[in-house]
This record gives sequence, C-alpha cells and structure tokens, in this order.
Amino acid sequence: MNGNKKKVAFHTLGCKLNFAETSTIARSLPEDQFEKVSHGSKADIYIINTCSVTDVADRKCRQAIKKFIHQSPEAFIAVVGCYAQLNPHEISSIPGVDLVLGINEKFDITKYLGDQQKKIKAEVHSCELSPSDRFNPSYSAGDRTRSFLKVQDGCDYGCAYCTIPMARGGSKNPEIQTLIDEAFSISDRGIKEIVLTGVNIGDFGKSTGDNFTDLLKELLKVPGIERYRISSVEPNLLTDELITMTSVNKKILPHFHIPLQSGSNKILGLMRRRYRREVFDDRVRMIKRLILLAGIGADVITGFPGESDSDFEETYTFLEALPLSYLHVFTFSERPGTIAAGLPGKVSPREMERRSKLLISLSASKHLEFIKQNIGQTARVLFENTRNKGMMTGYTGNYIKVEYSWQAELAGKIMKVQLDDILPDGNMKIKLVK
Repeated sequence: MNGNKKKVAFHTLGCKLNFAETSTIARSLPEDQFEKVSHGSKADIYIINTCSVTDVADRKCRQAIKKFIHQSPEAFIAVVGCYAQLNPHEISSIPGVDLVLGINEKFDITKYLGDQQKKIKAEVHSCELSPSDRFNPSYSAGDRTRSFLKVQDGCDYGCAYCTIPMARGGSKNPEIQTLIDEAFSISDRGIKEIVLTGVNIGDFGKSTGDNFTDLLKELLKVPGIERYRISSVEPNLLTDELITMTSVNKKILPHFHIPLQSGSNKILGLMRRRYRREVFDDRVRMIKRLILLAGIGADVITGFPGESDSDFEETYTFLEALPLSYLHVFTFSERPGTIAAGLPGKVSPREMERRSKLLISLSASKHLEFIKQNIGQTARVLFENTRNKGMMTGYTGNYIKVEYSWQAELAGKIMKVQLDDILPDGNMKIKLVK
C-alpha cells in the first residue's frame, strides 16, 4: 500500500451478532493504514456484512452491494457474512465485487490489496466449504452506547425453515474466561451495558461443559458494567434459574425476547421446534409472577406451509391472551435447501400479508397496553449519544424507548427517570429524578 490512508466504510445488515462481528473486523484494521468513514460517503474500500434469514434480507444485501459499487466505482468491494457463506457465486457474479468471504474466514484486507487496489477479480474464499466449528470472538465498540458481546455461535436445532445452521454450523462457544476478558475490555472503554448475543445463546456451554447461567454469574463480577441485556433465548432453554436470577439481580435487565414462531402445536411440529406452546405460556407467566413489569417480546412466523385459517386463529388467540410487550412478525420466506421448502400446503402471499397485518396490529395494542402500565414508574435509562431534532433517546431496563431534550452530558450515562406520559410516536416522555 502507499503512504496514504485508505478510507474504509462498513455496512451491516441483520442481527446483533453481525454488528459484533463487523466491529471486530473494524478494530483489526491497522489505524496507520485505514481511516474509517461513513458508508454514505465515498470510500476506497466497502465491507458489507450480510444476512440471509429471508429472501427480503438477500434482496437488501444485493441492493446494498450495487449501491456502493455505483457510489464509488473504483472502490474495493468485500462481502462477508451469512449471505456470502450461502450464495458466494451469486454475489461474485455481480460486476464490481472483488472479494467474497465465508463466515469463518479470517478477514485481512491488507492481504488482498497490496499496492494495487483494483486489480483483483472477484474471488470466493472458503464459502463453498461447510462452516467450521471454530468460534471467532467478537464484540462491538465505538458505534453505540452499549456493546454487543458474542457469547455463542451456530445452532444444532435444525428448524424446518432455517438456513442458519448451513451458514454458521453447529452450536459452539468459547471458554467463560475468554468472554470475561472481553467484558473487561468493554468495561475499559467506559461502556456501561453489554447485550449478550449469539445464534442460540441459551445453548451456551455445548463446547465447554458449562451453561448460560454459569457465564452470567461470572460476568456479573466484572467491574464497570452496570447492565446486561439478554438478546433472545429459546423457550425450552429459558430456565427457572435464569428467570429467578433476573428477578433478584438489578444488573440483569428485566427484558426477555423469546422466539415462539407459532401458537399452534401442529405448526410447531411441522417447524421442528423443540417445545410445545404450553412451554412458552409457562415461561411467560413465570416471568410475570416474579417481575411484574418485565418487557417480553416474541418472534412469530405467519404463513408457514400447512398453516390453515384455524391454525392462525389459534396462534392469534394464544398471543392475545398472553401478557406480552411486543411481537416481531415475519411472513414465511421459503429458503432453498430447507425442509420447509418441500412441504405441501403453501399459503398465498396475499393471505400471509393479511395474517401479518393482524399480528402487527396486535403487537401495537400489546405495546400500548404495556407502556400504559409503566406510566408513573421510575426507571433507569441509558441515554444514546445521537441527537435528532433537539431530542435524545434511551431505553429503560424493560425496553421502553424514552425521549428527552438533548443534553450532551447525559449521552452514554444511566440516569434515574420517571415515566410521565406516552408520546404520539409511542415513545415515553420522562423527567429526570434527582
């Protein structure tokens, strides 16, 4: 490379895990050779970390790649992540793409650039191989007021609709001490909240003979970290011990995201999920018994092959009766190579859209009901460091978004507030509590 710093931009699609991995790639680039810039500006190098959970995600990845090629035609374009792992040749066939790397390929841009930035034809590295069982540690830092710490990767579940095991391989995790060391590094940066993330974090310990609560107990000892948020735990892995730990320890935030996918046991069976809806119901009700104002979200898929009108009604009625705070609603997306792609009983796109709209409306009413329950309560809020129209935002422990007049000194700090009212956009109005 020449003496001038190369401008490098990152664009991340998909889950918190991807953000952790992108941030780790960014930290690996020598500061004397590379200058990080916004992906909206002209750059010498664009690194696009992709998602492939649905066909919509695939399309967004392709659109992003083409956007950056058009934005900076002479730039070096590198594509990494799940879409790169699953569809490397599809990506490398896009004119202007220079490098496609699989999930576990070590990213070393200097290896490919040398002194000639644009002389490499699109290359595919490692993508055609099965994903390895090596765990690559990652955490995010510098982009947000909280850090995403990757504690687990891969999945052994083999759900009928999911490509993640094809992209990321089987369940794996590092030794607990590795994650403690990373938590210390995060704390040294002045970050107060860690979001524990992975593909199936409740499965933590498969590689090392530990379990998720063992990890939590050790992380709670790290000085400087005031809040741990658990990203998502399967219902059958959400143990009594984990719920009880959350109810008694203020550092573990009272926010649970639990994938349900369907409220019909018939559909759960077709999906090859490892629980029945009664397990989900039991977990939600135990949480609410111990933590009255806990925030609880759920993932739901509509239009899975074989889902009849009565199956959908069963799901809707089941969700309607539960004290949930919000829903993440997905229409079924047929993924090549999955069991679901070959199942009979396809649901029409129009019907899938109708069902999705009903669940999205239910989610909105659930969320309104939840935040009404919180009016007048005091809470601790971590304020974001971004300013928008003179306002700043933050999140309570139970995942309510609040707004407050911009005060630079509050950014990145955790403050005690009173939740006063509901704003038109669904956020909450607050006042600081001295």
